Formats: sequence, C-alpha cells, structure tokens
Amino acid sequence: MSGHSKWSTIKRKKGANDAKRGKLFTKLIKEITVAASVGGTDVENNPRLRSAVQNARGMNMPKDTIQRAINKADKDSSNFQELTFEGMLPHGIGVVIDCLTDNHLRTVSNVRAIFNKRGGNLGTHGSLSFMFERKGIISLPKGDLDPEEFELEMIDAGIEDIELEDDTFMITTPMEEFHNVQLKLQAMDLEPESAELQRIPNDALDLSLEQSVQIMKIVEEFEDDDDVQVVSHNLNVTDEVAAALEN
Repeated sequence: MSGHSKWSTIKRKKGANDAKRGKLFTKLIKEITVAASVGGTDVENNPRLRSAVQNARGMNMPKDTIQRAINKADKDSSNFQELTFEGMLPHGIGVVIDCLTDNHLRTVSNVRAIFNKRGGNLGTHGSLSFMFERKGIISLPKGDLDPEEFELEMIDAGIEDIELEDDTFMITTPMEEFHNVQLKLQAMDLEPESAELQRIPNDALDLSLEQSVQIMKIVEEFEDDDDVQVVSHNLNVTDEVAAALEN
C-alpha cells in the first residue's frame, strides 16, 4: 500500500469540520475507556491505551477529557462489545469494519443496511482475511529530526518502512514490533500524532476518480455510524481522490 493512501486518510481526519471532529472525539473516548478496562488504567504499561491516548492528543483532545475517559473504565466499558464485519463493495473493493457497541442488534442492522443500500455484500467472518495484514502505523512530526539519522534509529527498532510526507514521518511496523517501536519513540522523547494497528491491504486497487469517490462516500457512511470505530479497505486513495472528497 502506498504512503499516499495512508497519508490522505490522516489529512482528511486532521481537516475534519466540527461535526466530524465531535464524532471522532466520541469514538476516541470510547476506545480509551475500553482499552483502560481491558488492560488497566496505567498508560505506560497498557499498549492499547497508550495508542488511544496518543491518537486523542494528536487530535488536540483536552487532557481532562482523556482522563475522564480513563476514569470511566470500571463503570462504562463493560457494556461494550467488539464486533468485526467483512464484505465487498462495488468495483471489487473489500472492507473490514471494526465496531465497539453496546447494542449488538442495532449495529448489525445498521451495517447490513448500508451494504444492501449501496450494492455491497456482507460476508462471513474471516472471508477477507487474505486481503489484509495487520501492521502498526505511526505518524510523527518531523520537527528538528535529521531524516537519515532518524531512519537508521527506526530501522534498528524494527520498523518495516518509513516515509516523509509534508514534514510528517509515516512509520510502518510489523504488528509484533509495534509496541517496541512505540517504546523507542518514548525513550527518544518523541510524541506521535497517531499510533494504531491498521489492516493494510496486500494489494490496493486503483479505480477511476468517479468510482473512487463513490467508494469513499460509502466508507464515510459507515464511519458516520457511532458504533463504527475503523473502516479498512483496499482502495488506493490518491491525492486526487482526497481532493475531490473535500470539494
């Protein structure tokens, strides 16, 4: 998967309007609360929580809001269930939809309705596992870092790939090295804008601009559902597609 696809997604998130930002905050708070419940409230010793907090900070979420989300772990997270849906959209695009929900039937109904309405097909669990590989994706502002020296440091830490896009390093790690790379950045006193495990397609597909915009509008429809945390797909989102979506 090219860096353009990952970076376009991040740019769209960072440029979200107030309504989109509010929805994103809600999803981040939910992930923080569940992560704290599953692995404990100690950010340093809970990799999932640390990633969730880093992502929240990257979106400029206030510290007190983050802390309240952590504090809610004991009483609010027990109602949440993690669900994953897999299916095909038009033009051969596969999607995997990760959800956190307190109402299983509602989420299943909403996700199925979008597939049906937009000409897609909801598949069985594991049916698209061959299309994606789980990798760590970390974005880090370049700041005063020397690109060559930093790249060498990251290679030693076990990364798979590093790219510099618009003064931001995009770091890809194998899933098993994700935690170690985060610890390395912490030891270097570097704060990522975002750090998360993502499903990266083994082969990203190129479609026409019109087809790509059609697919991304369906993706956004899934993302607008409050129960949906992440939508992964195998469409190559070029800068041209990202620009068209902003118009």
